[in-house]
Amino acid sequence: METNPISVIFMKSDSKGDRLLFRFPFQDNLRPETRQQKRRKNPYALTVNEDLLYAPPQQSTNVIKGQLSGFSDEVLSTLFAVKQELCEHKFELKVNDVRFVSHPTLLNTHIRHADLSDYKANSPSIFLVNIVFALQAIASHSIVKCYYDLSKQLGIALRHEEQRCGYVSEEMKTMIAIHDATATRPEEASLDGHESPFDMILKQCSLARNLKTVYEDLSSSGKTHLRVNKWIQASFCLPQKVHQCHRKGFMVEPEMIDNCLKNLRPYHGILLLTDQYKLLETIPPDASPALTRLIKMYSPIKSLQTLSADADLTLKQIFHLVGHLLYWGDALIIYPICDSNVYVMSPDAPTYSHSPLIEQFSESFPGHNLLQVMSEFSLPMSMRQKISPLCQPHEQAELVQILVWLLQHRLLLQLHTYIFFIPTQSGLSNHQEQSGPSSHQYFSREERNDSFQSNSDIETSSAREPSESDISSNVSDDKVLNFTHLENVNYSSFDEPVDQIDGISSQEFLADFNEEERSSLLKIPACSSPEDFYLLIRLCKRGYLHGMHHLEEIMYLENVRRSQLLQILDKFRDVLITCEMEDLAISMFHSHSAD
Repeated sequence: METNPISVIFMKSDSKGDRLLFRFPFQDNLRPETRQQKRRKNPYALTVNEDLLYAPPQQSTNVIKGQLSGFSDEVLSTLFAVKQELCEHKFELKVNDVRFVSHPTLLNTHIRHADLSDYKANSPSIFLVNIVFALQAIASHSIVKCYYDLSKQLGIALRHEEQRCGYVSEEMKTMIAIHDATATRPEEASLDGHESPFDMILKQCSLARNLKTVYEDLSSSGKTHLRVNKWIQASFCLPQKVHQCHRKGFMVEPEMIDNCLKNLRPYHGILLLTDQYKLLETIPPDASPALTRLIKMYSPIKSLQTLSADADLTLKQIFHLVGHLLYWGDALIIYPICDSNVYVMSPDAPTYSHSPLIEQFSESFPGHNLLQVMSEFSLPMSMRQKISPLCQPHEQAELVQILVWLLQHRLLLQLHTYIFFIPTQSGLSNHQEQSGPSSHQYFSREERNDSFQSNSDIETSSAREPSESDISSNVSDDKVLNFTHLENVNYSSFDEPVDQIDGISSQEFLADFNEEERSSLLKIPACSSPEDFYLLIRLCKRGYLHGMHHLEEIMYLENVRRSQLLQILDKFRDVLITCEMEDLAISMFHSHSAD
């Protein structure tokens, strides 16, 4: 896989020369090369010109069985010993099918008072260290950038420890001593079962063990947490690897995560991919207390706005913390679970009988079959249809847990209802189409993003008091989750209404429509109700009925209830067409969206 590193290399360059001190993995690199060098070619062999002309050229490769090959330690040390002018900048080198990425770092030698006799009285000497990652040449630009950031982070940590206690100098002395000791052994002895210098370095040098841990963690999970010299915390996440766990070959780029966060709204929610108590155990002790509060107050039925109030954090803080959880692959962005949500089986869900998820599902929910449960969502199904009023409380709680498990493993996706206003057979007039959300000053996506970001730091205490129809924030995790109170959620908006509806005649509302459109509207019996008619025209004039906004977004932005929108859809069904599809703002977690 292009996300996995091929090798990690540590080298130094100072006044005594350039030298590769450690590389991992190394088992397959030492002995085959040495034996091949011992082979002697026949000095009397003749080269036939016809063989050179007609024989196909051998394709050169430096990756054999997933490991770096064909480079000696001397060659690598020469390649990575850059000049001082190139330090503290990105280093990238491509050789055949291997791409080397690093951040060369300059360090000042730490001088202790007891060692002054070993150094000159001048300023401390400067030497270079370079932590190089070998990747496949086909690795994308985003993957290369992530490994460069990791090399830079490790270089900064080593510089800090060198200035604090001379950690790097001591480790380098140990490595050099081991290399010098093994270099004096006969070559035959090194081939007869003796340990290689890199084996001995792993046993004696903590820096080498840290580099090995980084390599193994990135190859297995894409995350690494370590303390350099048991002091400096270094954490790194490779999002292309972390979000690839549910399907091989599907890659989530960091740009996709950024776009998802830009489209995040207070009515969205989060879904933790691991148990919240296990997640709390993995958080470092020096982590932000706000992150701990967010995880403790987490519930899949809570919106971000509700979490902001429960955790006593601003929405801006909540958005930053959710972005952290999303980037590290610990959470997904969802719409809070309620009985009106409609789910359908994901197009990329594994449906074969030998899927490993079947056994995992049986262990979590004995007596249930995963394929049978998935078959119930072959067609879109709402939670209201799934949970019967006759079900016992423990049965309802189990169904909710099953739904959460399916969402965590990306087996389901939620469908939202989008509305199209079609008053005539030819659709809307050109004037009405141009006044949609793409050109409307208030409802264009860019303006909504800027408007929300400028108001996202408003304290939740300034919002209206929650009514009885709002999402209850007092539902405990050990009780049955009842969704009947979530049907008519009345979301509050941070933005003031654009204009006033009361006092405006129907003729003024219909001024932007042509005669055919006005006549088709006035034929509908529901037009006799001013409240319903004004709400329809209001939604149309503000660009909500062009298929770009789902019901939940309209509820939040216009502060209307779901029951009001459903009444409009029923009364004006002659001119309104609905379709169900996923929320494009959070559809990045399914591979079909990236195809």
